Amino acid sequence: MRILITNDDGIEAPGIRWLARAVAHEGYDVVVAAPLSESSGSSAAMTAVVQEGKIMSEPRELTGGKHIPAYGVAASPAYIVLLALREAFGPPPDLVLSGINRGANAGAAVVHSGTVGATLTASHAGLRGLAVSLDVLTPAAASAESGGAAIAALDRIDDEQHHWGSGADLAVRMIPSLLHTPPGTVFNLNVPDLHVDGIRGLRQAHLARFGQVQMSIAEAGEGFVRTAVQAAEEELEPGSDLAALAENFAVVTPIRAPHEDTDIRINVDAVRVHDPSL
Repeated sequence: MRILITNDDGIEAPGIRWLARAVAHEGYDVVVAAPLSESSGSSAAMTAVVQEGKIMSEPRELTGGKHIPAYGVAASPAYIVLLALREAFGPPPDLVLSGINRGANAGAAVVHSGTVGATLTASHAGLRGLAVSLDVLTPAAASAESGGAAIAALDRIDDEQHHWGSGADLAVRMIPSLLHTPPGTVFNLNVPDLHVDGIRGLRQAHLARFGQVQMSIAEAGEGFVRTAVQAAEEELEPGSDLAALAENFAVVTPIRAPHEDTDIRINVDAVRVHDPSL
C-alpha cells in the first residue's frame, strides 16, 4: 500500500519526520510531499507559487529517513494531494496521512486546518485519510498567522521537548481501523503531548462547537486591522474531542468531505428566475 504523507507546517517540521519514519518502519510504501513553507490555516485551499507556468518542487532528505522519498513543494497541502493523485511524485497514493500537526486540530475549527484540509481533499477523491495532531501548544503562543492553531518557532526547539513519537505510534495503530471503513472516510486524530504511557486511552468523540482558541480584534485603524488570539471561553462539552483531550485521552473523530444536506428542501418554484413581463 502506497501512503502519501503531507502536512501544513512545512517539510522541515519535526512532526512529519516522526510520522514518515514510523509509517515506513511498518513496511508501507511511503512518499512525503509537503509545503516548502508554513501553510497553517490554509484549509483545502488550492494555492501554489508558479514560476514560468511551473509549480516548484525540490527533493529533500528527512532526518533519519534517507530511504524515504521526500519533496518540498511550493503549494498548499490540499494542492499537493491533488498533484500526488496525478502522479507528480510517483505512483498515486492509496491513503493520505497529514501531520503530525503542531497543536490540536479539534472542534469546529477543523474547517480552517490545512492538516485536515489535505485529508478532506483525498476524501473527495475517494481515498481514506488520517489527520494527526499533537496538542503541544497553548493559546498564548498563537498569532494572527496561525489560522486558529497556536504556532510557535518549534524549529529552534529540540524535538525531544515534545512527544512526537506518541502521535506517530498511535497514527500507525489507527491505519488498520481506517482501512476497514468506507472509501472517503477521514479520521481526525488528536494526541496529548505526553509519553505514550501517560495517555489514558483512545476515545471516539464528536467535534466541539468551538476550537481551542478564538480570534478577536485587538486594534483597528486607518487601513489596517490587528488581531489577537486567546483561549476560547466556552465550557468544555461532555463527549467532545476537546473534553477528551483535556482529560489526557487521545481522541478520534470520523469526518467526511462536504456533501449535500438532504434534510433541507428548497421551494425552488417560489423563486422567480426571470420576470416574464420583460
